[in-house]
Amino acid sequence: MTSNPGNLTIRECRPDDLAWLESLYPASFPEEDLLPLVRAMWNSSEEILSLAGEKDGIAAGHAVFTLGSIDGTERKIALLGPVAVDPHHQRSGIGSAIIREGLDRLKAEGIEQVFVLGDPAYYGRLGFLPGATVKAPYELPEEWSEAWQYLSLGNTDIAKEGRLHLPDFWMRRELWGE
Repeated sequence: MTSNPGNLTIRECRPDDLAWLESLYPASFPEEDLLPLVRAMWNSSEEILSLAGEKDGIAAGHAVFTLGSIDGTERKIALLGPVAVDPHHQRSGIGSAIIREGLDRLKAEGIEQVFVLGDPAYYGRLGFLPGATVKAPYELPEEWSEAWQYLSLGNTDIAKEGRLHLPDFWMRRELWGE
């Protein structure tokens, strides 16, 4: 468990966090229904890193990293998402702190590259670069091309081609814009 300035504590999620997550995601994303994905991740035996951020002892944010692979490589990679911060705590650095902690943990585990589909302005501040040439599991809409981003966690060259393979809970076309 890592403590951050501002009374933020970041920890791995516990079994009793599911009820909180089921209220966090609809509050954070009222226009999207991410609960089926969050529940599928929660109930899966696949490798994920699920981190919660607590502000003054109250759960305030969440981020998930899913381990995956790239066609034809032995590269150790992860996909970031979903990420949510309680609306009362947004724009306070909680989401960024949780993501940075996750990236540090992944790097320590030998993960070489992380991908995300999200707002380039937000993820760019964390070091993600647009224009990932490794393909998402499904073709993305053209208007999302800048949202498909990558970050190298090591000194190795980044994977430049192939398609991302993820656990079944990510293999739903509607999650990728269709």
